[in-house]
Amino acid sequence: MTRSRLWAINIMILVLLLASMGIIYRLTTRVPSFMLSCSSELFHRKSAAQDQRHYLLVDLVSNEGQAQINYRYFDYEGNLAGTLSMKGTVDRIDTENQIYDISVTTKKEFLASHNSKVPQHLAYLSYVSSLNLNKKGLHSLSLQVIERDEAKDYAVVLFQPSNTVCGCRLVH
Repeated sequence: MTRSRLWAINIMILVLLLASMGIIYRLTTRVPSFMLSCSSELFHRKSAAQDQRHYLLVDLVSNEGQAQINYRYFDYEGNLAGTLSMKGTVDRIDTENQIYDISVTTKKEFLASHNSKVPQHLAYLSYVSSLNLNKKGLHSLSLQVIERDEAKDYAVVLFQPSNTVCGCRLVH
């Protein structure tokens, strides 16, 4: 064999090896999956009336880039006041600042018929998400982990644009 032929074979083997590494990298690099189970106490700042106070439970599940967020609102007696379910995709994860950007493409709402007072947080989130979904076809949602304790599976998370801070359990 000539020397030029050996070089050509070596270069082809190197190109195949690099292509294989690229394919393996793309197949193994996925958006990380995560699950949060969050809660927060909501109240109207102008009124301390009992009918204006609610609990918010938020469940967020992300798997392979798909995200589902379920907001559930309860009054202090434990009665369901309403729900808001959103689905979309995880667009970006800033691991340094612990920020997750999600594009919501669909949502479903349910208001409890027995509850005359709609939680203001639900009304606001419903309004803003409907406005964005109707105009742009998507609603941008952002989560920022403010504080995290892996040992206790706990995090404090800021949800935007609703400006809500929740205590969350990290579910593995």
